[in-house]
Amino acid sequence: MILLLCWLYAIVALLVRWKLGSPVIFHQDRPGRDGRIFPMYKFRSMSDARDENGNLLPDEDRLTSFGKKLRASSLDELPELFNILKGDMSLIGPRPLLIRYLPYYTKEEFRRHDVRPGLTGLAQVNGRNALNWEDRFRYDLMYVDHLTFAMDLKIIFMTVGKVLKGSGSLSGAAQTVADFDAYREDQLHQGLISKENLQFSETRSEYLSHIT
Repeated sequence: MILLLCWLYAIVALLVRWKLGSPVIFHQDRPGRDGRIFPMYKFRSMSDARDENGNLLPDEDRLTSFGKKLRASSLDELPELFNILKGDMSLIGPRPLLIRYLPYYTKEEFRRHDVRPGLTGLAQVNGRNALNWEDRFRYDLMYVDHLTFAMDLKIIFMTVGKVLKGSGSLSGAAQTVADFDAYREDQLHQGLISKENLQFSETRSEYLSHIT
């Protein structure tokens, strides 16, 4: 598949180099199956704009119009095909979220890591970032519990349709909910959930040993 898309990789890489400079591809560590960390590759979509003190500006200030279009088309996700070849990811599965979210999952929510993360998934074709966290995890676990070849095919066709219609990116370009760690901290503060319900509730070292 990568060989068939070489021309597209080349075009996107040249555009990123022209619009945003180097590096063209960046990687960000994400949790994969069983919470193991792997480097996820993407085309760069933000500038390196900094303030007068040399600190990077917030993401929303560094995301250019070109970067927004790149994310909306999901073309920034193309390098993840290398992650699929390496075995870090699958074509279909729950999207890999941020490492800092790991201590905040409940034991049930953490089951989303029972399978390899995907380039697209059931949550992405059923609302994407318009979904609240409960609904996202509900779709992720629905996939984990009912994984079939027929379901994968259905998700692939639905993903292609949504990308062609330009109905949002796979990765989070149009995020409309709070970051999960902030959301869960708010729940803990309000007493809506207790720390004992969390996957890594006993010790910090348990969490660290699990992901290294």
